[in-house]
Amino acid sequence: AQDTSGNLWYLGEDTTEYENGKVSSTKGSWQAGVDGAEAGIILPAAPAVGMTYRQEYKEGEAEDAAEVLSLDEQATVPYGSFAHVLMTKDHTPLTPELVEHKFYARGVGPVLAITVAGGSDREELVRFDEAP
Repeated sequence: AQDTSGNLWYLGEDTTEYENGKVSSTKGSWQAGVDGAEAGIILPAAPAVGMTYRQEYKEGEAEDAAEVLSLDEQATVPYGSFAHVLMTKDHTPLTPELVEHKFYARGVGPVLAITVAGGSDREELVRFDEAP
């Protein structure tokens, strides 16, 4: 959801893990306003280097936070190349060894996510369809 200031809010997550084709866990699922869970900001309207913000919060389940590292990065992914990209450092106290850098392009949103500590995952934008 987007508020009148332009902040993009994260209101919940529905996660499901499977083992042998059967649901094994929904840990990490949450909905703002339920069981103490709180909405978080996924993308601030006016980011500034050094700004920190909570992206989601349900104690012990979802405690992601981000810090703005740069407002002027470059990102090249299968969909294309982007300039003046916002870069964040995403982390959670629930798994402190895991750190991601995420890249957001104006008018598109997330284009790249790279695990820089605790793994080697990489997510890249391959397609973008504008809503009619």
